Amino acid sequence: MLKILMAAAAAWAVAGSALAADVTGTWLTPSDSGQVRIEPCGASVCGTLLTGARIKANPALTDAKNKNTALRSRTLKGLPMLQGFKGAGGAWSGGTIYNPEDGNTYKATLRLTSPDTLQVKGCVVTPLCKTQVWKRLK
Repeated sequence: MLKILMAAAAAWAVAGSALAADVTGTWLTPSDSGQVRIEPCGASVCGTLLTGARIKANPALTDAKNKNTALRSRTLKGLPMLQGFKGAGGAWSGGTIYNPEDGNTYKATLRLTSPDTLQVKGCVVTPLCKTQVWKRLK
């Protein structure tokens, strides 16, 4: 009986730490009061822009600064922003972040500093990086 209780306690502890390091959900960005939904995409996680102050003012706002002229007519609402992040335990790397304000895509990392705080770091090349702190909404 003791072995069963110890196994159950160990499984609960592992499940609890996995849930605590869950990056999925809706996050509030500091710039433009944007909201990004992060969710599983196959073996990685990705993020989609849901809204922001500029989108609320003009829902038809397009990706006008995209370096790829063929993508400039797509709307910002629903725009894929984060792609290709792999990891666990509160840290994800190997992904990219797209910035519609300048039309560039950057190498990026994600790190949970608490269950409701996400550190998003995008780099042109290391050490030329910018870090933002996003807050969990849902």
